[in-house]
Amino acid sequence: MAKSYLSAVIEAPAEQVWRVVRDFNGLPTWHPAIETSEIEGGGVADAVGCVRRLTLADGGVVRERLMVLDDIERSYTYDFLESPFPVRSYRSTIRIASITGTEHSFVEWYSHYDAEAADEESLDETFAHGVYRTGLNGLSEYLGR
Repeated sequence: MAKSYLSAVIEAPAEQVWRVVRDFNGLPTWHPAIETSEIEGGGVADAVGCVRRLTLADGGVVRERLMVLDDIERSYTYDFLESPFPVRSYRSTIRIASITGTEHSFVEWYSHYDAEAADEESLDETFAHGVYRTGLNGLSEYLGR
């Protein structure tokens, strides 16, 4: 199983970063590659099991199910139900930790996925640098840092 990983330091307290990231339907507010998001069936965005439908800037559609939401660990985990990416399975987690003695946060975003071996290098580039780096840069900008 392949893994993609990216981390970043964001110059904002972990509680502030978590308030923004925690909204499972709020990705378009801080991720520049996401045009729209809606929770299917009109449910609440913090209900484990809810499904968000994302429309990407290039018109692609990704449907993701919220699997875990942990306010103590400031993390959530989701699975792909549908995506334009050639993966058989995909599970991703985003987690925010305080950096002790500072007003900064350490943010990790990673995934484990099953794909053809020939696709893994390009998928890692897409997920780690295309999706996660773009997203965390957008998050930092959104928070005004």
